[in-house]
Amino acid sequence: MGRMRSRRTETRRRAVRLTPGSDHDAVIVGGGHNGLVTAAYLARAGLRTLVLEARPIVGGTAGTETFAGARVNLCSCDHTTFRTTPVGEELDLAAHGLRYLDLEPASMATTWSGAPLWRSYHDPERTIDELAATHPGEVEGYRRYLAAARPAVQTIIAAASEPPSLARLTRLAIRRRLAGIAPVLRWSRRSAADVMRSFFTSDALRTPGLVSGPMVWGVSPEAPGTGLGALPYAMRHVARVGRPVGGSGALTDALAAVVRCHGGDVRTGARVTAIRCDGSRVVGVALAGGEEISAPIVVAACDPRRAFVEWLSSPPASAEAMIARWRDRTPGTGYESKIDAVLDREPRLRGADAPLSSTLVVAPPIADMDRAARMLPTGGMLERPALLVNVPTIADPSLAPPGHHVLSLEVLLTPYALPGGWPGSSEPQRWLELLAELCEPGLLESIVAWRAVTPDVYERDFFLPAGHAPSFGGGPLAALRSREPELTRYETAVPGLYLTGAATFPGAGVWGASGRNTATVVLAQVA
Repeated sequence: MGRMRSRRTETRRRAVRLTPGSDHDAVIVGGGHNGLVTAAYLARAGLRTLVLEARPIVGGTAGTETFAGARVNLCSCDHTTFRTTPVGEELDLAAHGLRYLDLEPASMATTWSGAPLWRSYHDPERTIDELAATHPGEVEGYRRYLAAARPAVQTIIAAASEPPSLARLTRLAIRRRLAGIAPVLRWSRRSAADVMRSFFTSDALRTPGLVSGPMVWGVSPEAPGTGLGALPYAMRHVARVGRPVGGSGALTDALAAVVRCHGGDVRTGARVTAIRCDGSRVVGVALAGGEEISAPIVVAACDPRRAFVEWLSSPPASAEAMIARWRDRTPGTGYESKIDAVLDREPRLRGADAPLSSTLVVAPPIADMDRAARMLPTGGMLERPALLVNVPTIADPSLAPPGHHVLSLEVLLTPYALPGGWPGSSEPQRWLELLAELCEPGLLESIVAWRAVTPDVYERDFFLPAGHAPSFGGGPLAALRSREPELTRYETAVPGLYLTGAATFPGAGVWGASGRNTATVVLAQVA
């Protein structure tokens, strides 16, 4: 134990010496939002920073691209956790074009069984008033839920603002007098479904939160250790749900502008094929086509397994155990799909006065969520899967030509290994038809153009192996117990090589905390 501690201390104190003769001081592999956050902080600190993005545009799945004359978000357009970080203010993203539209209601929810739709607002009392009208039997449970969940969310947000350590978590617990630590510890050991059942009596309240938690992670809500996936409702009361004007990609465009403003460079269409080492440390990267770029710091803002197993060239002997561990790790497979459609009129929910500006969650029963997770490996999926639906042009008309709207439909869980394959599959059309059942007549006839982004497309176009985007899950306690320290300390067993992105703490979503934490670690070690 003493030897392990001294080794960890030595790793934390390891200095990275910048070499004036190198092409750059730091190369960031991947231009998603976390990679760009790291790059922006490094460039602002004076490091000669280069971002390499394989796709034609930056942003990764947080980006926005043009389709059928409209701007469509590549994944969810709702930003919540990012707005809990100081990144926007510290990097002055507003000066580089980023502006948010606050959403009210923050979200809407219903179930396939036809439970009355209910709206969640940033103001908890307004939400409780809504529940008193739609689900009066759940009001007392929602108050109990908030009493436990809001301090837990505040604790997780505070813990995510720095690289995790036992000392920091202890200080946080003392500062918050355990109000948020206690539920984090208890819920971390439970299933999210059990947590929801302890507060609510109906699927109308239990299941929509589980769609935004474990189902978004691609796991069953009945799985032990998923309890923090029961926090989405509370998160919306702690942080405001917002959308960047111009689409989610307005955030990543602003981050890229900050990198360039501070003398850094962002290259798209630049596919990395190797991370070069000299037998003792990182010395740079190689690109498709043979170009070599030298740098004493490389940050992999991409799939860690690909970086360690496929790209590392001449790594030091000290990295052998880490590489072997990742080689033996079973890779995940994709489980999410998205439909983007351009419409010639605004869709309306059947029998409801609620426009689809805010995201609507349509949830299956808990038993079906569990069954969907168990069917994933063999390619099965639910007849009525979980849906997340919104029409971002209601709040931001600039996203589509005049008189048109953009429909965003995310579907969970959709297996990578669909029997017969995704090309030519009738599944995406079926999802549109399912949505049409929930809407006033005319939705299908209003579609001018549409596309389906299925797991095979995420693999082909986003370089995600098997369409899977790695995601760290489990919160700060899991970060302390992780057997993969590179995911929580952001540095690796290869001197000069660091990690950032959704695979590292605190995990998925448009958050940016991982990118900021990685920059903190890198800058603390630069000599």
